Formats: sequence, structure tokens, C-alpha cells
Amino acid sequence: MKHNMRLKKEPFEKICAKKKTVELRLLDEKRKKVNVGDTIEFECPDVGEKTVNVRVLALHRFSSFKELYTTLSLEKCGYGKDEVKKASPTDMEAYYSKEEQAKYGVVGIEFELEKE
Repeated sequence: MKHNMRLKKEPFEKICAKKKTVELRLLDEKRKKVNVGDTIEFECPDVGEKTVNVRVLALHRFSSFKELYTTLSLEKCGYGKDEVKKASPTDMEAYYSKEEQAKYGVVGIEFELEKE
């Protein structure tokens, strides 16, 4: 199955450069449909029509971003080596409220770039 997700410019570019291999999302109804082996097409309106396709390798489900941040490699989540010490689960509150996180849980979608 193929899924479409939008990204901001920085995480999109990190995926294209293979510096980000885990996408963090709310485990809402849309993300519950994602399975290992599925394809995700990421698009970034900030870079025009460009898209990147990835294949889902694993789904890491957690009750909160706090739990996720203490379990997964933050470098795989897109943080640079110099950013990891400053990384905080509250970074994700810019995208998802605490209430949404409590209601749905969260997921780290691990992937690899599809061969072109």
C-alpha cells in the first residue's frame, strides 16, 4: 500500500540525504493504516513538485514522545550529532498537542529510501 505524507523542508532534505531514517508521527487513524513493507511518498511543498519514496521497515509504537525519545536513536530521527543533547520530546509539541499524544499514542516509522 502507498501512503502520502507532507514534510517541512529540513526533514525532507535529511531523508533525501539519508540522514533521517525514522519519521515521528501521531499514531492517528491515518498512521494506523501504515504497515511494514508499505511505501510512503513524502512531499514537501517548500521544494516544489519533488517527492521521495521510502519503504517501511519497522513501526515503533509508544504512548508518548517522551518514551520514544528515550528509546529510539535520535540521530535516526533526524537530529544531528550536535543536536542530540538539546533534543527534547517537547520539540514535537509544535506539531501535536499533549492531548493528541495522550489520545492516540505516537509512532516512529523506520524506513529506507526506495531504489529509483
